[in-house]
Formats: sequence, structure tokens, C-alpha cells
Amino acid sequence: MSTPRLLDPVADLHVDLPDGASLPPWALVRRKARPEADVDVDGVVGPGIAALAESLGGLTGKRIAVGAGSRGIRDVATVVGATVRALQAVGAEPFIVPAMGSHGSSEAAGQAQVLADYGITEDTMGVPVVATIETIELGQTASGVTVRLDRAVSQGDGVILVNRVKPHTDFAGDFGSGLAKMSAIGLGNISGATLTHADGSAELPRVISEISQVMKDKGVLLGGVAIVEDELGRTAHVEVVPPAGIAGDQERQLLERARSLHGHLPFEDLDLLVVDEMGKNVSGAGMDTNVIGRFWVPRVPEPAGPHISAITVHSLTEESHGNASGLGLADVIPMRMAAQLDLRASWINALTSSTGGLRRSRTPMVLPTDRDVVHAAARMSGRRDLSALRMARVVNTLQLGKMMVSEPLLAELAGHDDLEVVGDPVPVEFTAEGGLPAWPEDPA
Repeated sequence: MSTPRLLDPVADLHVDLPDGASLPPWALVRRKARPEADVDVDGVVGPGIAALAESLGGLTGKRIAVGAGSRGIRDVATVVGATVRALQAVGAEPFIVPAMGSHGSSEAAGQAQVLADYGITEDTMGVPVVATIETIELGQTASGVTVRLDRAVSQGDGVILVNRVKPHTDFAGDFGSGLAKMSAIGLGNISGATLTHADGSAELPRVISEISQVMKDKGVLLGGVAIVEDELGRTAHVEVVPPAGIAGDQERQLLERARSLHGHLPFEDLDLLVVDEMGKNVSGAGMDTNVIGRFWVPRVPEPAGPHISAITVHSLTEESHGNASGLGLADVIPMRMAAQLDLRASWINALTSSTGGLRRSRTPMVLPTDRDVVHAAARMSGRRDLSALRMARVVNTLQLGKMMVSEPLLAELAGHDDLEVVGDPVPVEFTAEGGLPAWPEDPA
């Protein structure tokens, strides 16, 4: 791995713990999985789209765009495929468009590749994938925001969006991250996403609602297929939403359901959280801000918790293609992660996000190895006695089914019936090269 030239002066800045100090042992903790929901995707989407088509006066012969985004939704290809088949069953001629704002490096090919990474291609779906970053001006919102619309969508007869509904990572609001957000930001490509964010994240709920209304008034937004996932990232619910339900009561109710299932850490106070990976497929902010308790957006109140003194992140997911949006939420990273960064893609995303990218685009401390990173974060955590360090480790903020938990925290798990400790605590042992410890085998 080559070291970015900027980091040459710290290439040998190795960090040890104070003499005689060591990290406390940690143990594997597993979340007891509730039974996976038995969701008949075709059985829900087919009748839902048929009812939607009837309410719209029929879709026979209509060219309908199906919008798909850039998030790591486990069953997104399954739901997009079901939506395509349901539209064909009512006589429509569907095609797929990337609805992801500035992601994919704000390039048509990059956005098509993001969808391909999720198994959404012309070959797998049986219909064209039409990617463009060109837009048209659709109109103005009540407050004067210009509404941009993907040109490919504008050349069809309307769009049906497929997206997960979940709490937003920039603000707390009625609609969160879901169909309304995709209509306002995803369908506008980089130009529309920039205009939507221009007033700052604190105003996003209002602007999103206004833009969705314009798209409904213009007959562009025909409906959506909402996905709700559980705390383990499994599909818990799928629902077809008519236009009135987008940025309306139906989407509010879906968000409440998503909140009730949303993954979370079982601790309100941590000295150190070790996160193996972050990325756009994990969260729009790289890490779910609702999980780590950090919004870090001007004029947006911080979450009530958890309170984490130091966060280390150790790699960028392959699906992010170098886009490290939200990197500034981390405190310390290793050089192997720094070598993965595409700063152009990251900063385009930050610029598009306005206040949402202002603080989160900052660069954390960069040190040679994972061991150096964890040692540095432990030393800066404010915990004098490191044997009492309140430390946890997760794969990423979307996969919270297992975690490593330091010995000082284990007693606090007694009241969590959904968690179980697997095995005895073991020392924190980095590899000979300073890499992260291997995850212990889970006998389950």
C-alpha cells in the first residue's frame, strides 16, 4: 500500500499505550434475532401497483421510470424487479433510472455502476437502465426553490420510486430518508440535489415536502414502493404508496415503524467505538448518525445519544467507490483507509450536501496502522485508567447483529434480553502487522 504524499511525515508515527497500560479484554456479544419477517414481495407489490394503476386511470402503453438509489438495501434488486414485473403486468413499459443525486461521482456511468453493484442491470431486470445526469427545470416550490428533474424521467410518463424508509442522518423529521427524499434529491441529480440542500440541512424537511408536492402536482410522481428493514438489515415490511402518501401520513407511519425497528448500540456512554468500515452503501453519511449520536450539522440539534468520546474507522466499503462522505464523523483512521479515498467524489458529495457536508468532510487524524489508530483513540478518550475503558467494536453501523464489548461494559448488558455474551473475554490482540484483531468464531 502506497502512502499518500501528504502523509509522508506521519508514516512512522507509531502510537503506544502508556507504560504498563493495556486495553481491557473484550467479548463477542450477539443480538438475538427475532424471527425474520416472511414478506411476499411479489404478493405485495403486484396488487399494490395494480391498484395504483387503476387509481391513475390505467398505465397501458405508458413509459414508467422506476427510481432506484445508492443505499445498501439488502433486497433492493428483488423489490425493483417485482416493481418492474408489476408494471409490465398492467401494460406499462418500465425502465430503470438511478435516483441518487450526486452519488456515483455525479457521472451517469458511475451511477449505473452503483446500481449494477446491487444487481440492478438491464440483463437482470429485463428492462433498460437509463442513466443520465442531465435535468430539466420542472417548476418552482412555494418558497421559490427551483425543482430539477432527471431528463430521462421527464421523457417518460411518470416515475415510481423504490426506497427504504428510515430515520434521516442529517435531521429528525416526519419523513426521514425515504420516498419523499428520493423524489426531491435523488431525481434531481447533482443540480437538483444542490438546490435542495442550499438552505442547509435544518430546512431539508420543508424543502423536500415542497419539491415532492411540485412533482405530484405536475403528474410526475406516480407513487412509490417503500421498504422497512429491521435492526439486522432484513426486510421487515414492503408497501406500495400512492402519491398522496409520499410526504404524507402514510410515509410518516412507515417512518415510525422504521424507528421502532432501527438498530442501536446498547450503551449510552462509550469511551471508544471501533468501526471496521463505513460507506455510502451503509449510510448517506458513511455511518448512521442516529447510531453514533453525531449529526455535526450546523443549526441541527444533536441526537440525545449515545455519547461517544472517540470513534475510529478502519476502511471504506468497496461499494462506495472511494466516496468517503461523512469521513469527518470519524476521529482517527489508518493509512490503509486513507489510500482508499477518492477526495473528488467525496468533496462533490459534501459540496452538494451544503451544511450536511461542511463539518463531515474534514479529515480525521491518520496513523500508520489499525493498532496505532486504536491506541491513539484510547489515549485521547479521556479515560486515565485504560483497564476501565468503555470500548465496543462493530462491523459497520448497519450491521449491529454482533459486536465486541470490553469487560467494563459487560455487566450493563444484564438488562438487555435481546443480547447474549458468547464466550469469555479475550485480550485485544492485533496482528503482527498492526491489523485489527480477527473476529472470534460465533458457535451459532
